[in-house]
Amino acid sequence: MKILQDVNPADLGEPASNFFTLPQGLIGFPAYTRAELVCLPNQLPFTWMKLHGPTDSIFFVVIEPAGIVPDYNPELFDRDAAALDLQCSSEALVLNIVSLSNQNPVDATVNLVGPIIVNRRTRLARQLVIANYSNYSACYQLLEARTVAACA
Repeated sequence: MKILQDVNPADLGEPASNFFTLPQGLIGFPAYTRAELVCLPNQLPFTWMKLHGPTDSIFFVVIEPAGIVPDYNPELFDRDAAALDLQCSSEALVLNIVSLSNQNPVDATVNLVGPIIVNRRTRLARQLVIANYSNYSACYQLLEARTVAACA
């Protein structure tokens, strides 16, 4: 997982934010248990996820994969769905962490194996490994090679 340490929180302004709780934190960041999504219209489909820890905050870039990643249908293990108290699939907000190479969006990859699932009703979330993980990559290239060549 990559985080952008060069982010200046003052640059994010005060757009509408959405808070949720990650009782176990993220993998590698167990002390960061409160999160908020900061959506900036000029940066969509990318969204900032700000994780609040005991003494500081860190930022990740995330996306909602629907409409961006073709044929992505993550399946949860029953125990994960129960731990999040998901009563139906529409309650699940799926967020995938984006990794940027040298902060270059053209080289962005997305972790499709370990999404963050947020219960929209309870605002409870956890990062988990999906049941059908073998169908996906933890380093899914957002832009295909032919798309990148066309942009150059």
